[in-house]
Amino acid sequence: MSVKSSHAAADEPIGVAVVGAGYWGPNLVRNFQASTEFRLRWLCDLDVGRAERVLGGYSTVGATDDLAAVLADETVRAVAIATPAGTHLQVAMAALRAGKHVLVEKPLAASSAQGRELVAEAERRGLSLMCDHTYCYTPAVLRIRDLLHGGELGELQYLDSVRINLGLVQRDIDVMWDLAPHDLSILDFVLPPGVVPVSVAAHGADRIGAGRACVAYLTLHLNTGAIAHIHVNWLSPVKIRTTIIGGSKRTLVWDDLNPSQRLSIFDRGVDVASTEELGDEQRRDMLVSYRSGDMIAPALTEREALRTMVEEYARSIRSGTPALTDGRSGLRVIAILEAASQSLADGGRRVDLDEWATV
Repeated sequence: MSVKSSHAAADEPIGVAVVGAGYWGPNLVRNFQASTEFRLRWLCDLDVGRAERVLGGYSTVGATDDLAAVLADETVRAVAIATPAGTHLQVAMAALRAGKHVLVEKPLAASSAQGRELVAEAERRGLSLMCDHTYCYTPAVLRIRDLLHGGELGELQYLDSVRINLGLVQRDIDVMWDLAPHDLSILDFVLPPGVVPVSVAAHGADRIGAGRACVAYLTLHLNTGAIAHIHVNWLSPVKIRTTIIGGSKRTLVWDDLNPSQRLSIFDRGVDVASTEELGDEQRRDMLVSYRSGDMIAPALTEREALRTMVEEYARSIRSGTPALTDGRSGLRVIAILEAASQSLADGGRRVDLDEWATV
């Protein structure tokens, strides 16, 4: 997707408006205010009083419930949307049609069909459309991406992710749609170029009568023959946020709840050598050996992910190039979730991701 910079001077702060002053909006307000790349102009919310309370001492920022007035403001070049998912299409489409660059809190839209509309509109107008997949901008995930893209781990063999806790059972979505978007967006972010999921199978259970799956397992097959497995759970008495990534050279363990050692890289694994003897038929004897080398824990500079995400939004706008988590990446996550829901409804049937290459 190619995007264009607007007419404003390249060195001027980018005027931005935040739409939504609920749970996530205040975090966006704080980070836009702290960034030298942006100048926060408006906080728009249906409850103006709530917007005013969020702004507090930010006296130079306007609070309003009039989205049309915000979009008509020529000093506003970019919009960040933190409203319920069901409103993302309407609000983001209005912003794009007003010529604004758009950042949307995950999920990009309520469905892949709506997501495609937004992606098409942004591309047609040459505007940046970015999805706020915040976890992708954590120091740990950025390092994992570098390691996989740079080949330090070797060829990806498997990814196993566990995201479980005694969580809040949602009223309108199941545990897959609540928790798995984090893991799916990370998977999309870190996979090496040319490596993509080709199918997904999902199994889930509701043993507390919530009316939706509270425990779920997603299995994704990649085009290389590797496999990715995601376990999400609202019913666990312990909180676990762990991902294991096995490569042909090294294995990485990411423990997001261990701030002193989030990443561990093990030079340990299984090596398979082969010998071939020709007779009446070709015969292959597999020789298995186990490698037990050192473990290293890379030092990570702790930095708020949202700060990095905001900087990436500015880079995309100024450079006219897609953000690392652009609209298409948000669309791919939704497409997998929809396929996983189809699989879950069909008793765990494997669903091909035929549309992956087209989104």
